[in-house]
Amino acid sequence: MPQAVLGYAAKAVGAQLEPFTYEPPKLNEYDIRVSVTHCGVCFTDIHAIDDYYGITTYPFVPGHEIVGYVTEAGPAATGLKKGDRVGIGWQGRSCMRCESCLRGEEHLCLDVVDNGVWFPYGGFSSSVTADSRFAYLLPDAMPPEIAAALMCAGITVYSPLRSNSAGSLSKVGVIGVGGLGHLAIQFAHALGCDVTAFSSSPEKREEALGFGANDFILTSDKASIDQKYKDRKLRLDLLLYTTHAKTDWTYLFNIMKRKGIIVMMGFSSVPVEFEPTDLVVHELSISGSFIGSRAAMREMLSFAQAKGIKPKIELMPMGQVNEAIHKVKENKARYRVVLTNQIGSS
Repeated sequence: MPQAVLGYAAKAVGAQLEPFTYEPPKLNEYDIRVSVTHCGVCFTDIHAIDDYYGITTYPFVPGHEIVGYVTEAGPAATGLKKGDRVGIGWQGRSCMRCESCLRGEEHLCLDVVDNGVWFPYGGFSSSVTADSRFAYLLPDAMPPEIAAALMCAGITVYSPLRSNSAGSLSKVGVIGVGGLGHLAIQFAHALGCDVTAFSSSPEKREEALGFGANDFILTSDKASIDQKYKDRKLRLDLLLYTTHAKTDWTYLFNIMKRKGIIVMMGFSSVPVEFEPTDLVVHELSISGSFIGSRAAMREMLSFAQAKGIKPKIELMPMGQVNEAIHKVKENKARYRVVLTNQIGSS
């Protein structure tokens, strides 16, 4: 019989996490049980603790950038065995029968509310249970802390780059040099794009250039933006919005090429408002991007390993989870915090 699981749970909306012990969930036929060694801290975890999405039930154990070892597998969990090292992202399951799932877009499953790996309990714990079809064997040489951050932040930025065919002829902008943005710069650079990083923090210039950006522009420096993009050939094909900050959307339209695409992957802290004239006349598009399919996840992991893409990581012990959450809330993480879990080590 599996041992009781030790996790860290919020007992109420916005509460600090407390030690929480629970019986391990029963394995369904496709499920695996994973001993957690590492788990990243994502702002989505904080949103869920605060019930931002209106779907959280308490006690709530967050955590969805998971790396660990398979300790038990259901009878239909083919392809994985005890001892395998796997990564699990936000999606821990899907219905596998709706129209999205049947066309290979499981991340758009109609049952998305029930698909998070944190239901019933997530990765800030000694063990987690998920559908084996959403657990991914990791490259042998990939460090666990690197893999953990890629399981959510990595796939979130890689997927829209690939789906929008970003490549050597593409001019790509990345708004926000943070947990998502610093990886978006690296992936876009590795795909051969000409990359411009936009940030409100001047101290991030050298790091952004080090991640592979060809140029760095302060979002407050409207004069420099106007001067650069007066040359229409320098305008952007694709703009990745990775931040939560308020944005002047009409102003962004002026730096896009005709038929340019703006992709939102960060949750804006305020409603998105803009004057639609340029959107219509220039045939611009604003779209959203939510994690990625299972095929995209496997491709991303292989690409990241081959190209040496590495999130900048701060390691903290699982017992300091509240300190880690505070650091992310205060925008002081550089750039992903990953919790290490001695209890879950194998």
